[in-house]
Amino acid sequence: MRPSDDRAQLSGFAQSDESTLDVEGHCCHQPSFPCSPSMQPIVSGCTHTENSAAYFLWPTSNLQHCAAEGRANYFANLSKGLLPKIGRRLPKGQQANSLLDLMTIRAFHSKGPGGIWCDVDVVEFSYYGAPAQTPKVQIFTELVDKLCGSDECIGSGSQVASQDTFGTLGAIVKRRTGNKLVGFVTNRHVAVDLDYPNQKMYHPLPPNLGPGVYLGAVERATSFITDDVWYGIYAGTNPETFVRADGAFIPFAHDFDISTVTTTVRGVGDIGDVKVIDLQCPLNRLIGRRVCKIGRSSGHTTGTVMAYALEYNDEKGISFFTDLLVVGENRQTFDLEGDSGSLIILTGQDSEKPRPIGIIWGGTANRGRLKLRCDHGPQNWTSGVDLGRLLDRLELDLIITSESLKDN
Repeated sequence: MRPSDDRAQLSGFAQSDESTLDVEGHCCHQPSFPCSPSMQPIVSGCTHTENSAAYFLWPTSNLQHCAAEGRANYFANLSKGLLPKIGRRLPKGQQANSLLDLMTIRAFHSKGPGGIWCDVDVVEFSYYGAPAQTPKVQIFTELVDKLCGSDECIGSGSQVASQDTFGTLGAIVKRRTGNKLVGFVTNRHVAVDLDYPNQKMYHPLPPNLGPGVYLGAVERATSFITDDVWYGIYAGTNPETFVRADGAFIPFAHDFDISTVTTTVRGVGDIGDVKVIDLQCPLNRLIGRRVCKIGRSSGHTTGTVMAYALEYNDEKGISFFTDLLVVGENRQTFDLEGDSGSLIILTGQDSEKPRPIGIIWGGTANRGRLKLRCDHGPQNWTSGVDLGRLLDRLELDLIITSESLKDN
C-alpha cells in the first residue's frame, strides 16, 4: 500500500526504527451484534463538531491563551527556552526523562527547546497491507459467557448495549457533586447515538433483541477536547488539535437493583484507585509497563503500554491525539470489536493492587495491524483514553470497594 502524507508521532517508544503511516480520520468501534443479526451499528463519524448534543462537555481552556495567536506565542516562547510549567515544577536535567519532556520535544519535530534532548522521541509507522474487512470475532470462554449475561452480577467487563450498538462496561463510578449518583462509564460511541440524546443502556441486550435489564440513560458524555484543556499544555502547533476523549457516564436507573453490581473485576480481582498519569512522571512509570483488560468479546488479555499521546492527522489537516497505545502480548490481539469501553489496568507491582489507567476506544479491529518496528512483523494494537483525565472531565470518582458502593 502506498503511504499517504498523513503522519503519526508517538511519545515514549523504546525503539528508534522508522517506517510510514496511512491513517483514517475516523476510528470508532461500531460492531454488529454477533448473536443478533437484526441489530445493526449506526456509523458515527468521529468529527470534532459533536456539540449538537446538549450533554457533550466542551470545557474552556485552563491556559490564558487558547486562540491561534496564543498557541503561536506559546511555541515561540518554548523556542527561546521558556519551558511549559505544570504546577510549579519544570522538567529537570538535560536528557528527557518524562512524558512532558518528550511531548515538548515532539511538538517541534526536532531537537527540543531549552537544550532538552532524547535518544528516541518520534516513531513513524504504517498500516500493514491493504485495508480489509475485519472479521467479527468473539472468543467463547466461561469468562466471556459470564460477561455476556450468564453472571448474576454486573461490573467491569460486562456487556452493555443500546438499541443499535454494544460494548463493554468500563468501571463503576459516582458523581463527585450533587446527589452523587452511582453509575458506570463506557465509550461515548458505545452509549450515544447523536440522533437520539439520552440513549438508554441495557445489560446484556435491549428487550426487543433478547433478555436484558435496563441500566439507565446517558447523562453526560464527551468525544473530542482541545489539547490544552486535556493535557494542560499545547501538545502541537496546529491550531486545530483535539484529543479523543471518548467517554460517557450512565447513572443507574432509580429502580435498578444495585445489589447486582460488583466492584470486583472478573479475572483480575480487586483493583486499586485510578493511576493518575502525571506528565512529569519518569517514563518507566508508564511506558513499557504490563497491562491487562477484561472485555465482553475477548475476555482477559495482556499487553504492554508502548506510547502515550499518539498524534495523527486527518485529510482535512486537523490534528488528533489519543492517549494510550497498547500492544498485545506475544502478537496476540489486546482487544476485539465489542471490547470498546474496557478498563486498561496496570499490573500491580510490589504487592500493589492492579490500578486502572484507561479505557479502550479502538485499535486493530478498526484499522488493521501496524508495523511498529523495522525488524519485526506487524503487531496488533489498541488505543485508549486516559481514565484519570476522563473522570475529571466527567466529574466522576471510581468506586473500587463494595463498602463504598453500599454507602451510596
